[in-house]
Amino acid sequence: MIQFSPKYRSKQVEILDSFELKGPEMEQMLIDLKIVNKLLGGQQVTINGVEKLLKGISKNESITIVDIGCGDGEMLRNIARFGANNNYNFNLIGVDGNEHIIKIAQSRSTAFQNIKFETKNIFSEGPIVPHYHIALCTLFLHHFKNEDITTILEKLSSQAKVGVVVNDLHRSRIAFWLFKLFSRIFIKSKIAKHDGLVSVARGFKRKELETLAETIAMGTSKIHWKWAFRWQWIVRNKNYKTGMRK
Repeated sequence: MIQFSPKYRSKQVEILDSFELKGPEMEQMLIDLKIVNKLLGGQQVTINGVEKLLKGISKNESITIVDIGCGDGEMLRNIARFGANNNYNFNLIGVDGNEHIIKIAQSRSTAFQNIKFETKNIFSEGPIVPHYHIALCTLFLHHFKNEDITTILEKLSSQAKVGVVVNDLHRSRIAFWLFKLFSRIFIKSKIAKHDGLVSVARGFKRKELETLAETIAMGTSKIHWKWAFRWQWIVRNKNYKTGMRK
């Protein structure tokens, strides 16, 4: 049984965390995740964060954006469409530890010439990729313990030329029960139903994110609550020259 606590982040493990997850169950789970994000507007939280970090950057400049824990690449495809519609020159790279998901991402992104994918562990030594401007963490950080989150964000914020956009879950009892109802209607796979509840239970309170921000040597940090029960956390590199839009 999946437990929820308003005081503590859950330590339960998501099925998706296995790098060996593959096959029809994984593909149905990815379909379900797409439905959840489309109906609840989750991807727009990340795109809005990218817009804020892009303020003041010339559209003539080539911007490299890295999506950490990219899954099947749906976020990057939406970022690519946003870039094309707004005359940005994006170079988009998806990184995930599951090689099976990366293969699906590649097959679903063949129409996008500016997207590529790599199988890589976030904790591997060296830069995630060389010379990138923005790192994205969409529904990624809640998979980790706080000390690992600190390591990840220190790595990304020190390497990203412009900054980092975090889009993750607000741990709320209301969100927990609403997801239970939502999943009965819209979600087919057992994995997505299980992992969705665990994800909410592993989500964050505002104070927990603020505490994490205080322990990391980062630049300007802004945390905003967004519908539906999401946190948008934007970190701008302190050495970058332009200001952050409020």
